[in-house]
Amino acid sequence: MSTGRALSATLLTMLLALMATAPRPLLAQDIKPYDDRLLRLSEILGAIHYLRELCGANEGQLWRDRMRELLDAEGTSALRRAKLTRSFNQGYNSYSRTYRACTPTAQTAISRFLAEGEQIADGLVRTIP
Repeated sequence: MSTGRALSATLLTMLLALMATAPRPLLAQDIKPYDDRLLRLSEILGAIHYLRELCGANEGQLWRDRMRELLDAEGTSALRRAKLTRSFNQGYNSYSRTYRACTPTAQTAISRFLAEGEQIADGLVRTIP
């Protein structure tokens, strides 16, 4: 299993465990204290989706699928889905404007995003009841 796929599986497992234990909010309470971290994680997934493909990872829609799973778990309203999707697209678009070829800097960004995404997911699992 490639490092990207292994980290993806780890992130997904942590997120799904988190989502399964999180209570479902009422529509009026659709803002959660960890939303800023979910938005950042969404942005990271978008950036990784672009950069991994650019650098020849041949993972297809792996990172977009992880985002879809996050949306299924946390997109409890149209507004939440829109915010999470906007963050994913922002990450994807900002790096597609910056990088046109896989460079050492792009590879460093991938490594940093994978580490940050894992750290965010880990933190969410530890802090949410």
